[in-house]
Amino acid sequence: MNKYLKVLLNKKMGICCLTGFSSGLPLFILISLIPAWLRIENIDLKVIGLFSLIQLPFTWKFIWAPIFDRYRILMGRRRGWLIVFQILLLLSIASLGFFNAAINLKTIALISFLIAIFSASHDVVIDAYRREILDDTELGIGNAIHVNAYKISSLIPGSLSLILADMISWQNVFLITSLFMLVGIGMTLAVKEPDTQYIQPKNLKDSVIQPFISFFKKNGRENALYILLFIFLYKLGDSMATALVTPFYIDLNFSMTEIGIIAKNAGLWASVIGGFLGGIWMIKIGINKALWIFGFLQLVTIIPFIVLSMVGHNLILLGITVGLESFAMGLGTTALIAFISKQTDPRYTATQFALFTSLASIPRSITNASTGFIVESLGWTNFFYLCFMLAIPGMLLLLKVAPYKLKS
Repeated sequence: MNKYLKVLLNKKMGICCLTGFSSGLPLFILISLIPAWLRIENIDLKVIGLFSLIQLPFTWKFIWAPIFDRYRILMGRRRGWLIVFQILLLLSIASLGFFNAAINLKTIALISFLIAIFSASHDVVIDAYRREILDDTELGIGNAIHVNAYKISSLIPGSLSLILADMISWQNVFLITSLFMLVGIGMTLAVKEPDTQYIQPKNLKDSVIQPFISFFKKNGRENALYILLFIFLYKLGDSMATALVTPFYIDLNFSMTEIGIIAKNAGLWASVIGGFLGGIWMIKIGINKALWIFGFLQLVTIIPFIVLSMVGHNLILLGITVGLESFAMGLGTTALIAFISKQTDPRYTATQFALFTSLASIPRSITNASTGFIVESLGWTNFFYLCFMLAIPGMLLLLKVAPYKLKS
């Protein structure tokens, strides 16, 4: 027990909490607060739907990530870039409230896109910073704390800001919401630059090419390809199963109140608990065993969706289904991010981390676009059977990339 407390009370875990909060806040402003604001201002739903395209920088962030490995600015290679993007985020979020949604929609779209670019870039640097301060034995719990703080940050734009909107003007709502970026700014000013012994790339060309050469040289071409395929497939079934959960609940005649109270709350807190317990568990069992155990749980918790699709409207079963899936999702996400962290070379942390996380996010993008057509063709029950089957290849790849008995 003392071993776990020693790790949890480590100063670095507090830093991971702050990095998670400041990293998640801008994204949830984009996906929760801005759409709510536009709808309240009577903007057409089709137009609001198109606003999801502003999130593209989160998928393509690896393209400019080499810049952050190559160049140092202001306070250092990590803290310098962090403070720049945190200030830009604070100012750009605050500026949204100065525009009228009905009159200045193009300007709002442009600012929102800039927020996405700043936020994606901020994530790249934060991921690199976090990897560089954590020892290999701390990757599980450190990333778990980061991910959970990331999720909890959604309560600011997704709850507090919406409540404030009933009391004060949108200009003040965005101003107050932007001030939460001071958490990240305060952290950046207080922490030290990572104490790495590695030499940064000599030029931008090296920072673009060498991360790939380093990764394939370290793992060998065949195993490197297995690792990339594993990162792509590990959460495919889980991502696909949850891509259209809200329409699924609606089709089963659950009310908006039931979905809001049971599904959304059970999902958030079960995921947070799963991520936290997963991080603690990984201290004892290591990353490899965690990928197997958490991945298996991630696989079997698709089964309650199959049962719910057959049973129909049942509040208890809804709570169990959402709770179990979200708990397992928290476990699986924590293990995967810890695995990704371990694959990075300290010289090219920003570039490799951005590339791996972008690769892991592609299944979510693909399934969001295709699941509607699949459900229309197969029906909900067969759709969830398909999700279960698609979760198996990622588990089988563990035999190659993370053997259960191999210490990690």
